[in-house]
Amino acid sequence: MMPENLCKINKIIVDPGVKDSPLAKRVKSRLPELEWEMVEEGGQVSMDHDRTVLYLKEYKGRFLRFCPGTKHYRCCGYRIIHIGENCPLNCSYCILKAYFKDRTLKVWANQEDLYRELEANFLGNPGRRFRVGTGEFADSLALESITGYSRDLVSFLKEYDNVCLELKSKIVDLSWMKRAGRSDRILPAWSLNAFDVVKTEERGVASLEERLMAARTCAGNGFRVCLHFDPIICYPEWEKGYAKTIEMIFDYVRPEEIAYFSLGSFRGMPELKAFIEKNWPDSDYIYNEFITGLDGKMRLLRPLRVNQFRFIADRLKRGGLERQLYFCMESDEVWQAVLGYTPRDLGGLQNHLLEQAFGEKA
Repeated sequence: MMPENLCKINKIIVDPGVKDSPLAKRVKSRLPELEWEMVEEGGQVSMDHDRTVLYLKEYKGRFLRFCPGTKHYRCCGYRIIHIGENCPLNCSYCILKAYFKDRTLKVWANQEDLYRELEANFLGNPGRRFRVGTGEFADSLALESITGYSRDLVSFLKEYDNVCLELKSKIVDLSWMKRAGRSDRILPAWSLNAFDVVKTEERGVASLEERLMAARTCAGNGFRVCLHFDPIICYPEWEKGYAKTIEMIFDYVRPEEIAYFSLGSFRGMPELKAFIEKNWPDSDYIYNEFITGLDGKMRLLRPLRVNQFRFIADRLKRGGLERQLYFCMESDEVWQAVLGYTPRDLGGLQNHLLEQAFGEKA
């Protein structure tokens, strides 16, 4: 059964080149009562809209791209399948609010162009393995009940043995599962956080219980799941909050059912702080001790990050996780201080996570 839409779409904008695409027709059938605005040939779309406007765009750029990491910190080598931009959910800490200058929800509706590019890459490199995902510039599933994009993508990718797809979300929509041809190449994933953070800093999301129940459902159907603590927030009594969530995780899934688990401290471009101050005036975690990192982002002081990482990693390891743990965009010094080794000791972070994703030597 398809879940009720968590996002409130009030208007649809569509490029003329994709007005008759399968995706546009599906959106129209699921939102028949909404106003549709057709973009004139060569015309420009105003980006002054909020996240209640959905723009079905004929995308002209590259669909398969590298995660925008930086050479100063260890990047996991994740490849992005770029299906759209912006998110209908509303989390105070969301880096997309500073990364993009508008709030319009964009979905690339020219899926045939996407498929041709993916086929050229995946078939053109049969000896290479790809760990890909759609949750970098948008939530993988937040618009699924309207667009069915993940359903289409898992159906397309079932022919490719060398591709493992992660679907990362804060909502629950498992409608894609019936189209997944195999469970060993799809990694359903959920971002988690401390109860207090979910309650005060996340809006429009599924509860922690709902996310973990969905993870258990996926594991029961043969899928391995991925979980993420990113961003980890420093707030009063954070130890109690994260310990409670970790305890809950192991009530729902077993360690062997988790492919990997990322840890990332809150970080963002300087303008994100101003956005949070204006729109989330009660969010005081942004007034912690921050520095400007080598990537230009505001980062919690390293000793504070290490303290949080040690506390969380220790409890996850007690639950049976070890090789699944990794840091998102941290230095070798932090790896060594918390885990006692660096990505080089794992054979490189990208290779290590390929092994974890595929469940075998990559």
